[in-house]
Amino acid sequence: MNDLVHDLGRGLAGTVLYQAVLAQDSGQWDTVHTTARALVRQPAAVHPAGASLYRGAPAVAYVLHAAGHPAYRSALGDLDSVLAVFIRTRLADAHRRMEAGHPPRMQEYDLISGLTGLGALLLRRGTHSELLDDVLHYLVRLLQQPIMFHGEEVPGWWTSDSPSGRPDAAWPTGHGNFGMAHGVAGPIALLALSARAGHSVAGQHQALIHCCRLLEERAHHLPNGATAWPETLTIDGWIDRSTMPRRPGRPSWCYGTPGIARALQLAAIACSRTATQRLAEDALTTCAADPEQLGRIDNATVCHGWAGLCLAVDRAAADTAPDGALRRVLSRLRSRFATHVAQHALPGTAGVLTGGDGILLTLHTLNPARPVATGWETCLLLN
Repeated sequence: MNDLVHDLGRGLAGTVLYQAVLAQDSGQWDTVHTTARALVRQPAAVHPAGASLYRGAPAVAYVLHAAGHPAYRSALGDLDSVLAVFIRTRLADAHRRMEAGHPPRMQEYDLISGLTGLGALLLRRGTHSELLDDVLHYLVRLLQQPIMFHGEEVPGWWTSDSPSGRPDAAWPTGHGNFGMAHGVAGPIALLALSARAGHSVAGQHQALIHCCRLLEERAHHLPNGATAWPETLTIDGWIDRSTMPRRPGRPSWCYGTPGIARALQLAAIACSRTATQRLAEDALTTCAADPEQLGRIDNATVCHGWAGLCLAVDRAAADTAPDGALRRVLSRLRSRFATHVAQHALPGTAGVLTGGDGILLTLHTLNPARPVATGWETCLLLN
């Protein structure tokens, strides 16, 4: 069996999403139906160790829902009940781990493999509001309940893994991850987007305020005028607040300023923290206009390249004034993105994160002459 068939980030599920967004615009669904049949022909994984928003049955449910075609309602109904049991199992495992006082594995809570991603699916699907509430309760606890690890108090989202998602002797005390894909920015963005959609649980507002303060405190203002957050931290780096990046990292959606700043902007809006919102938007504006940072982009993908940066800026700009700086910088970014795509071959792989599907889907979405309905990018927690 091809493991990439049901992979949203790298495989056929991402292709279905791209084709479906095009079909919503054109009304031509034949190609989507053909690809969707190939997608559902093989059983999709629902095992807790292997399924997530980006893999297996949850990925299939996400793309079929995002497609929004009546032909997929029956398949979605069948998936809903299976996924509800699966998500409850993941939540029960997470709460048992919390009760034992152990740090989480990265795949317990992150966007790509964990409960944050499954929460994004529930938010988009809208069929199990009580289960979404359970995920939000879990994230509130994760963000606000510290743990003791190697004799030090660290936040509840501190993972025992290395940044690879696996234990590693080179990272004996695990790490703290700030990124959207695998770190704290993902839960922050989900809590904020859920609040925007009217889903709030006890402690959610307080957790968002706590996270706004966290990202305010950990923002480093660099000599070139940029604002940067650490992508990852060791325990020593967490305790020694003087540890800071010497220069901004790559401006990627997954780990860099675009994803973190958008999460902070969303949280600030949810909490009506005007100064915090300004910090997030200024950081993203500087990032999007900084030749040093833009010079570090070497591909067009959503995960690491131009597409992810442009999407983050576009969605953040939509939450600013019509004459805001983010809106002004966006047109230049679109031009650089399009130029890069014109001068370089698309990846020879499928999928939204690292494949050509995500690049082409982003180009289609950002075309100002043919606005695309927002929503598919909930899998990125940008909107």
